[in-house]
Amino acid sequence: MIRFIIVAAFVVLFLILSIPLLIAEWIIGKFNPTAKDKSSLAIVNWAFRWVLRLAGTKIIVLGEENVPKDTAVLYVGNHRSYFDIVMTYVRVPRPTGYIAKKEMLRWPLLRNWMKNLHCLFLDRDNIKEGLKTILTGVEKVRNGISICIFPEGTRNKIPDTFLPFHEGSFKIAEKGNVPIVPMSIVNSAAIFEDHLPKVRKATVVIEYCKPIHIKELDKETRKRLGTYVSGIISDRYFANKEAFFNQL
Repeated sequence: MIRFIIVAAFVVLFLILSIPLLIAEWIIGKFNPTAKDKSSLAIVNWAFRWVLRLAGTKIIVLGEENVPKDTAVLYVGNHRSYFDIVMTYVRVPRPTGYIAKKEMLRWPLLRNWMKNLHCLFLDRDNIKEGLKTILTGVEKVRNGISICIFPEGTRNKIPDTFLPFHEGSFKIAEKGNVPIVPMSIVNSAAIFEDHLPKVRKATVVIEYCKPIHIKELDKETRKRLGTYVSGIISDRYFANKEAFFNQL
């Protein structure tokens, strides 16, 4: 519990003490949105690195060279932990927004930082509003902002399984004409979710798979893109689990 209290206290203190930074970021954004993007990315990366350090999280990163540096991308990953966002965000090479559930808008200060980072808020119960969110994501990637989405739609609570990937998630890459970068995340729930409310030291393996260019896929694969991408992530998930954890 001590580690959880330390991490939670750091997050709360950061949000409160960062109010002047939010004001400064708002002013910067009025005159230089690009500078605001870079500074917001740096500030949140700093905070997230401290969260991971305080949580005692070790990250083994594979395939980072597969992430294109000259274009926005759609990151797609499996999702078992709140820490998935923290761990992957500190690796992004350019401004990146995450698609989050609309309930996150309830949290003051946190929602302000998320908006600064181009995060989008999805209403999972309203198809029309969900479509608007996807279309906003398309505009983001067209303007050079990467987007990260977890197409299972929620945190999967069953170890070593994958919920179906929602096909609509991939419209951002298709309509925005950007590559998909599959992310395989292994053992992230060991940080927190496997033993709520305790935060424990854990090793997590994140692998960035080779980018997928939708236009290069055959027609049948495009029709079942969610299954195709899920299969790639699943294959790397179990390979990395075997390589790094099964011998323990």
